[in-house]
Amino acid sequence: MEHAAALTRAPAVPVPFFTQAATLDAVWPLAEANLAEVVARGKYSHGHMVERFERVLAEHIGAAHVVGVNSGTDALVLLLRAIGLEPGDEVIVPAFSFIATASSVVLAGGRPAFADIGPDDYAIDPAAAADAVTDHTRALMPVHLFHQLADLGALSAVADRFALSLVEDSAEAVGMRWDGRHAGLLGSGGVLSFFPTKTLGALGDAGAVVTDDDRVADAAAALRHHGRFGRTLAHFPGIANETVLPGINSKMDDFQAAILLAKLTRLDADIARRAELARAYTERLAERPGVLRTPTVVARDVPTDPVFYVYLVEVERRDELAAHLAAHGVGTETYYPVPLHLQPCFAELGYRPGQFPVAEAACAHTLALPLYPDLPDTAVDRVCDLIGGFYAGRADL
Repeated sequence: MEHAAALTRAPAVPVPFFTQAATLDAVWPLAEANLAEVVARGKYSHGHMVERFERVLAEHIGAAHVVGVNSGTDALVLLLRAIGLEPGDEVIVPAFSFIATASSVVLAGGRPAFADIGPDDYAIDPAAAADAVTDHTRALMPVHLFHQLADLGALSAVADRFALSLVEDSAEAVGMRWDGRHAGLLGSGGVLSFFPTKTLGALGDAGAVVTDDDRVADAAAALRHHGRFGRTLAHFPGIANETVLPGINSKMDDFQAAILLAKLTRLDADIARRAELARAYTERLAERPGVLRTPTVVARDVPTDPVFYVYLVEVERRDELAAHLAAHGVGTETYYPVPLHLQPCFAELGYRPGQFPVAEAACAHTLALPLYPDLPDTAVDRVCDLIGGFYAGRADL
């Protein structure tokens, strides 16, 4: 009878690493109205919808300025240029992050200098950052990864001690706050990415520079539009403005702004749902000490607001586990298999294996599990059952 039941059992529903189908269904009436307005106005890039999105998002996060651009990577490049980075200037970045953290420094004309991370927050270690300072260091760029902010108190002290600009790679950090101040606003400025998987995601690439510094905002706004100052947003004749800086074309599309405005209405609810799912994962996975480590929210000297963009675990036999989950229809993501200092594109900088042991250990053990507002509770149970089965040696679970 058991064999017969197994033959008739319905196949398990796949659990993708990310989907936003249900979210889009929920916001589509508002998104459709916004898109219709864009079409009616006839300006599809750098127009009124972008202007509205910048204003509404600035109010939501408490920023003096939001400058919409076409990707989070461009936002980093333009922010670094806006603070006055010059050729050869060094920017200290963590050895554990997405490639854009360091490549943006190169694209802005600088040179990345790597430092190790803390074992619990995966952010740049303040003491390691201080040790990396040289006579050529111009800026310190912490990255807020996965679900919490870097130690901005200690890192701000390092920046002050060495007279460095503090810029934040806050691409993943929408909704995160340090003592009431939103990520990206603790130094010269920060960035947000609206890549589709982000906590606030578009239907394509989009990003923003966020800052309370008027000069940084003005420079970033000019640089995104070929280096033209003056009125350019939602203004056709602005294309003829005098070019002051050698800028690029990084204007945000109004279609993406239309989607983002619609999704912004449910951002707080989405953040709360992500927290629920993270708690469910942690409760279920607590049974696996020694082979699996769940995320830690590091206590700081001031109140902080964690936001679970990614649910990251550290596991033994990481690649085998990922393959096991994939075989059962569960998507995962490896963050990050190669540390930045060992990426081939930075070989000329001369870094060696073993220089940043905490970052290198994280690269060998970290795995992101599915986490997004559309994820049902039953999917969390299935993922946790499969992980339990893997470490118990059961191929059927």
